[in-house]
Amino acid sequence: MLTKMHGKNMLQRFFGFSAGLCFGFLLHKGGVTKYDVIVGQLLLEDFTVLKVMISAVITGMIGIYAMKAFGWIKLHPKPGSAGMSIFGGLLFGVGFATLGYCPGTVAGALGNGYLDAVFGIVGMLIGAGLFAALFPKLQRSILSKGDFGDITLPRLLKVNEWLVIIPLCVVLFVLLKWIESRGL
Repeated sequence: MLTKMHGKNMLQRFFGFSAGLCFGFLLHKGGVTKYDVIVGQLLLEDFTVLKVMISAVITGMIGIYAMKAFGWIKLHPKPGSAGMSIFGGLLFGVGFATLGYCPGTVAGALGNGYLDAVFGIVGMLIGAGLFAALFPKLQRSILSKGDFGDITLPRLLKVNEWLVIIPLCVVLFVLLKWIESRGL
């Protein structure tokens, strides 16, 4: 079904735009486009962001692998490395802690009319430009360290994907319920 969209750029753009609107709406409804909520998460005082992310991971994991099981999509995991993970995590963390927004929430905040989000959008554009300019040098040095390829947890464990997905979803759901029960 979805594999038939390849090459149909307008249809892909429509679905991408629609998914982005839905994502922004859900971020807004979840309350994570507010600066105070995000800073509260960083200060470990408000766990709204964590709850929304855990819910998204559970929904996404089940949804993606269900579509794969029905033959609607094919997954093409991108190769990774320790260098990419550490560099990306540090870069994301510094931007997130400095601005109080991540890329998704800054777009949602801009959609809500929060003017401080403009700085985030400008910063992301500048950062993306710098990264693109430095990418060849970074690729030869930091980003290629500790290459682990396109391995996934089910492939690493040599088990059916659902034998990882179901227990992981259960653990995440229990964690989500625990967070809720603690009033966090």
